[in-house]
Amino acid sequence: MIKNLLRGSLPALALAVLPVLASAPVAHAAPVQGAAAAPAAPGTGSVRVPLPLFEAIDQLTVDEEQREGYVRTLYKHWNKGLNAGDGCDTRKEVILSEAVEAPQVATGCKLTGGSWRSPYDDVVVTDAARLDVDHFVPLAEVHDSGGYAWDAARREAYANDQASPDTLIAVSAASNRSKADKDPAEWMPTDGSYHCTYTASWVGTKLRWGLAVDEAERQALLGLAEDCPTTTVVYEPAA
Repeated sequence: MIKNLLRGSLPALALAVLPVLASAPVAHAAPVQGAAAAPAAPGTGSVRVPLPLFEAIDQLTVDEEQREGYVRTLYKHWNKGLNAGDGCDTRKEVILSEAVEAPQVATGCKLTGGSWRSPYDDVVVTDAARLDVDHFVPLAEVHDSGGYAWDAARREAYANDQASPDTLIAVSAASNRSKADKDPAEWMPTDGSYHCTYTASWVGTKLRWGLAVDEAERQALLGLAEDCPTTTVVYEPAA
């Protein structure tokens, strides 16, 4: 994703206009469009190999969920982001990086103007206050799927992950609250043209962070993959 290229140095003023990833049924066909980033094949250095969606799903560990002990505040967010001196926390940096039309940025990272396209529901948003930055795999789902065993540093790293283009995504508040902490067995975006990209991003994020899936979730992912024969997943294991 183009947005990932900008996250190393967000300017204090408005960013350049960025296109949001198109809602195309053929998603993640090349590494730049991947669901996160893929492990390099032996001898290829930093080159990452796209995995067919079915193959990527097969790499997921299947396990029962464990919600015990979950409290949202265990996953510290939002931190100071990639540029601690720009006055913008991780949430605002994500919003800035995904703008279709860049907003004006005032002191304290106050945003005015700008526009965004929410890929979950294909809605154009023209007020940053009406955006949520969604954890693609919700924090409760992360905890259920293996995050319960993480230390505080890893929980914070996930909650503020801008090294992957997919862990965090700016969407309409309404669509994010409809999703809540549901997995693909329970919820999918209302924009059907985004389903292949959504599925690949979900799988790539779970692989990136070593998270498991339960059996119902796995079956839902396999069913979605039936309609996405050319979709690939690219991911990079989180440090």
